[in-house]
Formats: sequence, structure tokens, C-alpha cells
Amino acid sequence: MIKLNFNTKRNLVLGVVGLSIAIFIYAFTTAGGKEINQNAGMAALPVEVALPVHENITEWDEYTGRFEASSRVEVRARVSGFLEKVNFEDGQHVDKGQVLFVIDQRPFKIALDEAQANYAQTAASLQTAQDNFVRVESLRETGALSIEEYDRRKQALVHAEASIQLAQAMVDNAKLNLEFTKVKAPISGLVSRDRVNEGNIIDGGSANSTLLTTIVATSPIHFYFTGSESDYLRYVRLARNGERGEARSEGLPVFIKLLDEEEFAHEAKMDFVDNEIDHNSGTIESRAVLENKDHLLEPGMFGKAKLLGSAEHDAVMIPDEIIGTNQSMRFVYTLNDKNKVVSKTVTLGPLHSNGLRIVREGISSEDKVIVNNIQKIRPGMVVNPSQVAIEGETNSLTTVAQAH
Repeated sequence: MIKLNFNTKRNLVLGVVGLSIAIFIYAFTTAGGKEINQNAGMAALPVEVALPVHENITEWDEYTGRFEASSRVEVRARVSGFLEKVNFEDGQHVDKGQVLFVIDQRPFKIALDEAQANYAQTAASLQTAQDNFVRVESLRETGALSIEEYDRRKQALVHAEASIQLAQAMVDNAKLNLEFTKVKAPISGLVSRDRVNEGNIIDGGSANSTLLTTIVATSPIHFYFTGSESDYLRYVRLARNGERGEARSEGLPVFIKLLDEEEFAHEAKMDFVDNEIDHNSGTIESRAVLENKDHLLEPGMFGKAKLLGSAEHDAVMIPDEIIGTNQSMRFVYTLNDKNKVVSKTVTLGPLHSNGLRIVREGISSEDKVIVNNIQKIRPGMVVNPSQVAIEGETNSLTTVAQAH
């Protein structure tokens, strides 16, 4: 058994303590180094920054509406009778005045013949009354005729003249009824199907007359949409300030797109604004008219319309995808002079025609907004920025806005 003296024991204890301290210091230093390296890695997160687009623009307001025919007619007969013939193909284009239906004309020709015969009899009676009156008028001058006889023959002449007028009216009415047996197209347009087939008895000449078919005129075609009272007031004030045309009189441009289209490719002009605000909805109806020569647009279709919503003004715009949401707040990440991330609350406007979101308040054209790695950054984080540029889309609306 080995025996150690006091000094040897003391040196051994001191060595063990020193070794423990050295191990602790090494471990602490290693952990701290890892943390520093991790922080350095986070601080070096690469991001792209850009200045917001700053342009002089005109804003466009968007509305949803429906197409309606510029004219629509329900075709009904004006006389009753047996439907003898249908003169059109379902869905074809018809011209104004074209005969669509023919009602059996025989009863009406008989009625016309009867009226004309009655007219001939009445004309003969009128001639007799005129001859009798001429004879008694010469006798009256000689005093050989009583006053009573003279008045009787004069009244007979007046009665015959009235009878001939009535007979003529009966002839005219019979001719008109015969003409009404040919049901003609009152307007040019696309005809629907025949709702009553040949061989049926139809009613005519009243509010409950049989509906035969319908015709719609779709070139030009109308587009109806409604706007709020606040929109209406804004437009009126812009017009009075000379910053926008008068909607009721100046034919403002309206651009329309269909449900399956990406761009507002159909150009129209506003030609009507209603004369009152709807009491129930608080909206007012407007109408745009556009050519439809290729008959692509059909009554009943839905579409979206854009029209000028402001005067020209400077605007700051950014992409929608870089805007964050915090409950009801909207914000964007910007970069300060020390490359630290700063969150700024913004007030947004509508999408502009170039596809960028208008920012009313919160950032300026000099702010550097972060456009990528949005999910990986937080306010106060130091990042490694690289400069890029925001580009908007160019379309027909942008061109029109610049022209105006």
C-alpha cells in the first residue's frame, strides 16, 4: 500500500479541481461559440428589397353586372284564329317587318267582302239622298215645297253621309284585321323558338293574347350594374371639380371582362344613370352600351366592369403578396439604415390596372420594402439585402389611364 504525504495529497486535489474548471470553461466556450455562429447565420439571411412603384395614375372602380338586350319584344297576335303557318327557324336572325306567323285568312277575307258590299249599298243610298235633296232645293226657291218636306230630305242626306263614313270605317277595320293575320317581326334581332305550333287556335288583340315567340336585339347590347350612394357622390364631386367627365352626358369609357377572361377586353360607353337611389339597397343603376357585332355577348351573361374612379394623382404601389395581416391590421416589412427589419402598418386602396396594390398611408416611395422570405423574418432581425425592382403589368387599362 502506497502512502502519500500531505503535500502530495494537496497537489492531487488541486490538479483534480483545475481539470474540472478547464473542462467547464471549454464546454461553456464551445456552447457560446455555437450560439454566436447561429446568431451570425440568422443575421445573414439574404432578402430582396425594392422601392415601391411611384407613378401618376388614375384609379379604376370595379363592378359586377349583367348583360341585357338593347330591345326585347314579346310577339303576340292582334287577332284570334287558327294558326296556319310558322315562317322561321328557331333561333334565327329575323328582320323588322318579316312575316313570322300566318293566321287563317279566310274568315277575315269574308268579313272584308261583307264590309265592302255594305259600303256599296250605303254609297247607293247616299246617291239617292243627294239626288232627292237637289230636287227639293230647287222647288223650295219657288215656294212649291213645304218646309217640313225640305227638312226631312235634308236630314236623310245627312244620315246617308254619316252611313257612308261608318261603312268606310268597317271596310278599313276589316282590311286591318286581314293584315293582322300576318304576324310580323316588330324589330330586327334573334328570334326564340315558336311557342305555339301550326294547327293551334290562338287568342289575339288583348293583354292575355297568346305568346307566340320573343325577339331580342343584341347588337348593340346593354350592360347594367349598380354602384353605392358614396360612389355616386364621389363621381359627381369629381365631375364638378373638372377631374372626371359627367357620367350622364359625356359617354365615359367602361371596360368589361367576361367570367372566363383575364383582361377587360370589351370597350363600352356609359350612356345612362338612373334618376334616383334605390330605397331598399341604397344603390343607383347605371348602363353601358357596347357593340356586339360578332354576337359573342348574350342577354343574361354576367361580367365585371371597370370605369374611371378618380382624377390623376401620385400613388405608391406594391405587390399584394408582400402584404401581411395581423388580425385587422395590414403591414409590410421594410429595411432601415442598419439593415434591420421594421414592420410598418399600411392603409390600402384598390388594385390598380397594373396588378399592384395602391397604398394610401404607411409607407413612402423611399421605403425599402422586403419582397421575399416574408415568413422567415421578424421585426428587429438583421438581414443581408439585395436590391431588385417591382414591375407591374401593362394592359389596355393602363394605356387608357395614361391617355386620360
